[in-house]
Amino acid sequence: MDNKLFALVDHYISERVAPEDEILKAVNTSIEKHGIPQISVSASQGKLLQVLAKLTKATKILELGTLAGYSTIWLARALPLGGKLITIEFSEKHARVAQENINKAKLQDLVDIRIGKALDILPQIENNKEGPFDLIFIDADKPPYLEYFDWAIKLARPGTLIIADNVIREGQVLDPDSTDDKVIGVHKLNESLRNHPKVFSTIIQTVGAKEHDGMVLALVE
Repeated sequence: MDNKLFALVDHYISERVAPEDEILKAVNTSIEKHGIPQISVSASQGKLLQVLAKLTKATKILELGTLAGYSTIWLARALPLGGKLITIEFSEKHARVAQENINKAKLQDLVDIRIGKALDILPQIENNKEGPFDLIFIDADKPPYLEYFDWAIKLARPGTLIIADNVIREGQVLDPDSTDDKVIGVHKLNESLRNHPKVFSTIIQTVGAKEHDGMVLALVE
């Protein structure tokens, strides 16, 4: 595959429909400054998330995996006044940087960062009756992806859109003997969609600046 061509086309798309403003550029700078992994969504993917949030008329969004807040900002900007986005981040360092970026974007009234293990925080969200959410974006550690997806369904309503990123892993999901725990994790999720009784779903391949991957799009029924 011509990764250089994919990156150039991604740049072409982003320039036209997903240009980064100074806030988003500053998030990327903060990632480099603090030595955070460069694993945020691309600008065109961020715009896709924003379009999907608007399509679902989301007023309550749940995100698993904040990192430095790049995708968080794209999603939060789709919310109306009075909307809410809860985002869960395991790393205190990443959450601190994300909070700084969210403050700079003046989105602190819309975004609530929860720090800790998602599988510990999700039951708290359920117990506190903070759902249901209109859109749920899963972009956290891959081994428990199926568990995250199951929790997303619990915190959803009919019509909720669940998005799970990085589910193709540059085609590594085709290897049934893979020992990579990330590949195994997303493969479990993908396999669960074959005859899932609660969602109407598809998987789209994505190529571009973030190379070859894919996203699950699942509509809760």
